[in-house]
Amino acid sequence: MKAQEFYNENERIAVVTTEPFARFLDYLAPEGGCKIGSFLILPLGKRKVIGVVWGPGDGQYDHSKLRHAISVIDAPPMSFSMRKFLEAVSDYTITPLNLILRLCTRVPDLNKPSVTQKVFSLVSNHSDFKKTPQRDRLISALSKINKNKLTSKEIVSIAGVSSAVISAAARTGILNEELIPRDSPYPILNPDFKPKKLSPSQIDVCEKIKDLQNQNNFSAILLQGVTGSGKTEVYLEAVADALRKGEQILVLLPEIALTSEFFNRVKNRFGENPAEWHSGVTLAERRRVWKMVASGGAKLVIGARSALFLPFMNLGLVIVDEEHDHSYKQEDGVIYNARDMAVLRSSIERSTVILASATPSLESWVNAKNGKYSHVQIHKRYGDATLPNLSAIDLRKENLKSDEWISNRLEKSITECLQNSQQILLFLNRRGYSPTTVCRACGNQISCDQCDARMVEHRFINRLMCHQCGNTKSKPDKCPSCEIKGKLAVVGPGVERLAEEAQIKFPKAKISVLSSDLHGSAKSLKDEIQKISEGNTDIIIGTQLVAKGHNFPKLRLVGVIDIDIGLHGSDLRAAERTYQLVRQVSGRAGRTDNRGVALIQTYQPEHPVVEAILRGNDDDFWVSEAKQRELACMPPFGKLVGIIISSSNLESATFLANQLKKNTEALDIIGARVYGPAPAPIARIKRRHRLRLLIKSPRTPGLQDAVRKWVSTVSLKGDLRLSIDIDPQSFY
Repeated sequence: MKAQEFYNENERIAVVTTEPFARFLDYLAPEGGCKIGSFLILPLGKRKVIGVVWGPGDGQYDHSKLRHAISVIDAPPMSFSMRKFLEAVSDYTITPLNLILRLCTRVPDLNKPSVTQKVFSLVSNHSDFKKTPQRDRLISALSKINKNKLTSKEIVSIAGVSSAVISAAARTGILNEELIPRDSPYPILNPDFKPKKLSPSQIDVCEKIKDLQNQNNFSAILLQGVTGSGKTEVYLEAVADALRKGEQILVLLPEIALTSEFFNRVKNRFGENPAEWHSGVTLAERRRVWKMVASGGAKLVIGARSALFLPFMNLGLVIVDEEHDHSYKQEDGVIYNARDMAVLRSSIERSTVILASATPSLESWVNAKNGKYSHVQIHKRYGDATLPNLSAIDLRKENLKSDEWISNRLEKSITECLQNSQQILLFLNRRGYSPTTVCRACGNQISCDQCDARMVEHRFINRLMCHQCGNTKSKPDKCPSCEIKGKLAVVGPGVERLAEEAQIKFPKAKISVLSSDLHGSAKSLKDEIQKISEGNTDIIIGTQLVAKGHNFPKLRLVGVIDIDIGLHGSDLRAAERTYQLVRQVSGRAGRTDNRGVALIQTYQPEHPVVEAILRGNDDDFWVSEAKQRELACMPPFGKLVGIIISSSNLESATFLANQLKKNTEALDIIGARVYGPAPAPIARIKRRHRLRLLIKSPRTPGLQDAVRKWVSTVSLKGDLRLSIDIDPQSFY
């Protein structure tokens, strides 16, 4: 039976709000009525909240006691497919629907009418006006760009003049001034503006993807290509095909810092900038993006994982770039994997999703091998570029001093590159100066006051920092435990300490450190990456940030300082992540016609992962890794669910965890096993004690229902919290 599409004034409606109610609330339709999916302003107690019409009211409440919705928000109703997607996410992640709704309504002033903004445009007869240096600069800058209407802020950024100069130019008639809606459509992208010449292998892959797009049905595509093979240009052709059909496109990127370089490529290809969605976007721009996505005024959106919850009206293509990246997993609040949810949304929208990576996740690789995903590959780099030479440096044979981490062999290679004006990248996946500060008298390691974690020294701010809660404190002059002065010492390197060593060994080299905590804003980080791309840096020192899709044309040598960091531990994906990370970062070298070199420092060159990296045969590694996972019935051949119980009171958290462990009947029925409870590896964060249970289950469709039934047997009192993590990526 078809659902009712319109509700007249005073009819019962069931509404999902963004407030903490894990059920539908009944209201009466507002004056003028409302459609299913309409965004409403609702009275809740003494407050006004936002909600969405989900269907007819259930009729269990006295009609006379129901309150009227206040009004309908000026926005297109949420589509059926979007509502279905939110329900599916709620069901899969075992998260109340109201919390999922919050993800797609995180936009300021959604309930307020559209406002206007002042824009300026250069008049055609500007040569008739009196010349001044400031006016000349203004006219010259605006004459070189193809955008006509600009805000004062945009003109200041482009022309480098003050707002007073702009106001004066408007008064004298050099600039036209007008008011336009702030929530205005984005410029039309031209799919045929400047297509790039593709290689035969790229053309072949493009044709395969186009055939799947033209089926106008759900299709998931794993686009695998070696680093530097031109995967981006391939999926931009898929974007062009979607634009020709009038569809909307979403491109997900794992890191905000990637957007600057990517935006330039998009603008060069399609002539205009797309919409942008991430935490660094201004509040006014976020509102504009949301409104235009909902109304069809934005055809292409580039965003972080949260962009997946924008209310697209005609989503035809979703692209997940660097799909293997673990930053697609949201670990706080609603816990979800954006890669998996992108596939889910595309299946509901009956659209195409492209998962692009040089080193795909094992889950995606297995799905491709099993025929669930289409698998298209590019086996060689674009043009004359070739893959870098990889070799290991056995640190057991190097006479490294205790405070040095650059081996003699690596140092010689760096010196050679510097002499040839080539860039070098030194990769170390540790932020800060040193991960541990220890007392040489009593052995005490300085830890966070709020967490069971060691504090990391950051010399650029001259403080110790906890990477779990963000708490900082000054480095003490004496040991907090034994109170002996002059015995505190740092142990191990971070990128800041490595930069210090590099500056001593190569004093004339320009060194840039890329780490998420060294730059005050996303813009600062983008500017630094741009500077590196232009060749204004000799030695780049970075964390995993440098492995994410950057293109440094002059980079020839990559030195992996310590691969051994990621080879051990309890993480079932340790081998996979280390392989991906090192292959990705080594792939930054030699992306032009000058063949690159990657040197990997290790104390165990015979380790299977190190040997696999050096061989460079990705499929062999995935086959081996898949066999081990399958034998252990681990993902993707089995399912894991993490349960995290936290409280400021350890006893109450322990009691709740033991209650759950004693009553596992719902899980026993489906053949699932429960491990734990046990203190989490980081047992206290922000003064909250944490216990973990782990569910291991065969792949069965009834897992979520069983977990939902199981956790419903306990009640949360006080400050007790229980989080459910389907398909956990971390186990801390």
